[in-house]
Amino acid sequence: MSLAYFALIVSIVSASALEIAGAKFGAQLGTMTAALSLLAATQSARKADYEHYARATSWGRWILMAIPICIAAQLVPLPLSLAHPIWASAHDVLGGLSLGPITADIGLTVSALLLAVAAVSALGVTILVVRDRGRAELVLFVLAGIAAVSALTLDLHRLSPAGAQAAATSELATTLAGFGLVLNLAVMQLAAERAETHHSLLRSIVLGLLSLVGALISALAIFGLSGTNSAVAASFGVALILLILVIRRLDLSPLAAGALALAALIGATIVLTFLFEKSSGPVLLRLVPELGAETKAALERMLADTRWFGAGAGTFAALGRIYQSDIGSNLTAPSAATAVFAEMGWLGLAALIAASLIALVRLVFGALQRGRDSFFPASAAACLLFALVQSFAGPGLLRPAAILCLSVIVGLGLSQSVSQSGSR
Repeated sequence: MSLAYFALIVSIVSASALEIAGAKFGAQLGTMTAALSLLAATQSARKADYEHYARATSWGRWILMAIPICIAAQLVPLPLSLAHPIWASAHDVLGGLSLGPITADIGLTVSALLLAVAAVSALGVTILVVRDRGRAELVLFVLAGIAAVSALTLDLHRLSPAGAQAAATSELATTLAGFGLVLNLAVMQLAAERAETHHSLLRSIVLGLLSLVGALISALAIFGLSGTNSAVAASFGVALILLILVIRRLDLSPLAAGALALAALIGATIVLTFLFEKSSGPVLLRLVPELGAETKAALERMLADTRWFGAGAGTFAALGRIYQSDIGSNLTAPSAATAVFAEMGWLGLAALIAASLIALVRLVFGALQRGRDSFFPASAAACLLFALVQSFAGPGLLRPAAILCLSVIVGLGLSQSVSQSGSR
């Protein structure tokens, strides 16, 4: 597993660092190294590894393959009645076969399919390679460090704007800053756990201070320099990891823990309801930053035309050229949820939300059932909750670096939620 472990680290570091730096090949390098890690893991995996993977993904193994399969189906010739209304209208005018691929751009959808396969591969490989506690800790450190550095770039760009490059990477940096805040809180819990179990006190203090600095940098980026809705999404993630910590530290009974969780759920529902009701229009556009009248009208037309299967994964830009009112402007996705809906339709958006909620519940229960290592699944659950809310507020989760990082974070949480070393 050494090669798979090394390739996984290279995947998340290269994709994140290169995308933040503005390099064009960061996503490709991250995808290639994710494929390499999958190949290496497949060749070196043992029976115990496969059993561990089966336990970690017992919550819904089919979901891991459902998303790439749905994207691949958009490349297969299907009746145009299932496709976007634009293709049916073009057929009525131009004639021809009543069959065709759903996607508006085959090349873009193939790229989206490769990214989806890379994300699933990264999640699966992470589950296998972080069975060992030492490797799990190092992956957590790398993720927390990369996210904190990304948040630092956002802090520096916003405090001293650097032009177009800063604007292009700010959404990605905002998403990684949210991850960084939660992950560095998890590292602080790790440092406290090490001190409690009589590890080197000096190392624990240094580790705790470094993670505190990372958390403060991330908090400045997400709470001070990002939008209000992104800050609310990060607050949900922090609240969840603290809720799990309180339940475990106080050793609450199942009844008391359930009552506390129910109160937190009601509070979160009230906050989300308030946020969605502050503005009018389509639900998917209510948490995004303020849009121009023409842009909002074009997006509303696009969403109104979207059917069950969308217009093809990764094709928002191509579809936007059809709906944009100003030829000289580019219609970009205001949020990840908007892009997923336009590209994958109702089915794709519902499937992603369902998969996220199932994984979230699995991670929360895994954190509550774990021993001292509960911060692994707890931080993964908190990052997933942040990502779920953030997907309605900005497009940062559309970037390959954010997708690969989230896949590794979830894989880390799932793997450590079933490990036998942390039983109570």
